[in-house]
Amino acid sequence: MFLASCKQEKPTYETITPKDGWQTAQHYYLQNIDSAITKLDALKKVGATADNSKQLFTEARLYFKKAEPYASYLNPEVGHKTNGPALPVFQDDNNRVMAPIGLQKIEEGIYEGETAPETFTEEINVAMGLMRVLHKNIAKRELTPKRFFVATHQQLLRIISFSITGFDTPVSTIGLNEAAVSLTSLEYVYSQTIQLTILEKNKALDAEFKEHIKNAVTYLKEHTNFAEFDRFTFIRDYMNPITRNWVAIRKTSELWNGSQDYPFNFDAPTFFENNSFNTAYFLPSNNRKPTKEQIELGEKLFYDENLSSTKTMSCVTCHLPELAYTDGKTLTIGNKGKALQRNAPTLINSIYQKRFFLDGRSETIADQITSVFKNKDEFNTQVHKFSNDLLKDTTYIKLFEKAYGSVPNKNTVVIKALSAYLSTLNTFNSKFDKNIRSEENTYTKEEQLGFNLFTGKALCATCHFIPLTNGTVPPFFNDTEKEVIGVPETAENKQLDDDTGFYWYYKVAIHKGMFKTPTVRNVELTGPYMHNGVYTTLEQVVDFYNKGGGGGLGFDLPHQTLPFDNLQLTEEEQKAIIAFMKTLTDTQIEGTY
Repeated sequence: MFLASCKQEKPTYETITPKDGWQTAQHYYLQNIDSAITKLDALKKVGATADNSKQLFTEARLYFKKAEPYASYLNPEVGHKTNGPALPVFQDDNNRVMAPIGLQKIEEGIYEGETAPETFTEEINVAMGLMRVLHKNIAKRELTPKRFFVATHQQLLRIISFSITGFDTPVSTIGLNEAAVSLTSLEYVYSQTIQLTILEKNKALDAEFKEHIKNAVTYLKEHTNFAEFDRFTFIRDYMNPITRNWVAIRKTSELWNGSQDYPFNFDAPTFFENNSFNTAYFLPSNNRKPTKEQIELGEKLFYDENLSSTKTMSCVTCHLPELAYTDGKTLTIGNKGKALQRNAPTLINSIYQKRFFLDGRSETIADQITSVFKNKDEFNTQVHKFSNDLLKDTTYIKLFEKAYGSVPNKNTVVIKALSAYLSTLNTFNSKFDKNIRSEENTYTKEEQLGFNLFTGKALCATCHFIPLTNGTVPPFFNDTEKEVIGVPETAENKQLDDDTGFYWYYKVAIHKGMFKTPTVRNVELTGPYMHNGVYTTLEQVVDFYNKGGGGGLGFDLPHQTLPFDNLQLTEEEQKAIIAFMKTLTDTQIEGTY
């Protein structure tokens, strides 16, 4: 489809003749996606090694960044393919593995010079085809206040999660300049659409917003060294004021009141609040509005050993609150007293993902709990048969009646209640959160350096996305990444672990040793680390990544998704990263309901 679209004539703008500010803004997005296509076409003609190839590529990316908010809002899948990671793409409908595509793949050909000319041409043709699809979307879909506000919210998060961390531009590291372009582009579209409304209602807010944009852009232009860029200061002092203004602007405009249909809370002033994310979005559709009574029932069930056939296991057996809802063991212990296959992950903020279990085998939190019930080494009970042993505690009768109207005859209701409770185990009030929100000023220089390394040189945030620090991909949060990193069998790092992870699902080589990217929040409390609990200290974990994962250790890993390169982190830098990660400790659950 994309190759065929490359043969079409150059797009025109006949479908839009601007008559008002909204159409002017739509036309602006359309022009910029067209300019990006034009620059890619010029790049195709000169090739990857020409003197001006990097310049043409940079210009193409900058034009794309101006169009990205609306283009990717309208078509998230194609937008992600255009600007996603340069990794092979597995197609689950036909089990085929497609070669990497998009701007990041083109970037490799220009900056690393390992792409054959004919392959480079093909990659550009595909990228142009993707952009033409986006162009059609923009031309056909009218820009409205709702679309504008949602698209802008998404782009502001991209700046924090992608642009300044190097995720967008891992080889060229030109993302800081792209962040500046995204902000100036926002100011322009704002000026064409809703600025007059804001001026009429709150001149001071308009002036403050423009001043904050100016300050952020100036900071980006004055601090262009990717390795030395102070991301902590930039987010706290420059981006957060902009997002606070943006929430106020939306409310002041009275053009759109927000929606519960998206993963974030549009009223949260920053992306680092306790309520920044919409928990209901991540719950199964049949359990998105749990009541207080259902949550309270789920909490009581969480601690009840009568859920298991042996009456010796409850949820808390493997998920202790004092250990951030892990168990402190290398491997989880089953109902027969024997070690199971993997390490127990934390439950705090676990609702904010789209796959569950370390191998990603469950799509929802309810599916995950169901698997525990069915597992012969865990609860080993019937899902469709309610255990009357629970009712030995007669308080359950009233709890079930209040929560669901009657005592159930199936465990499906128990699973819904547990899901409801687990969805409230959320908190974003760590030392990091309080400092990044400017509520405290207690961050040390070492902790700040650690955050800047985590989100920069060490590449941690290109998999553990800010602010959640897990693998659920912003800004749509409809997929949780799984990675092949080459975890060893023992801490001696001599042999690759034989757990194949996600490979079980499709049985294709690209998935061998692939595991879900977990959250780094509360990592101080959740050791031992990795899916097999191989490392007992954070120092060992950071050392593993510093050496380039399993590939860097010399293991045969043709499909490793982690860069093989030694990160060349000094001992001081490694200590700083650990110091930062410890500021993510936060077990004071407040919930979101």
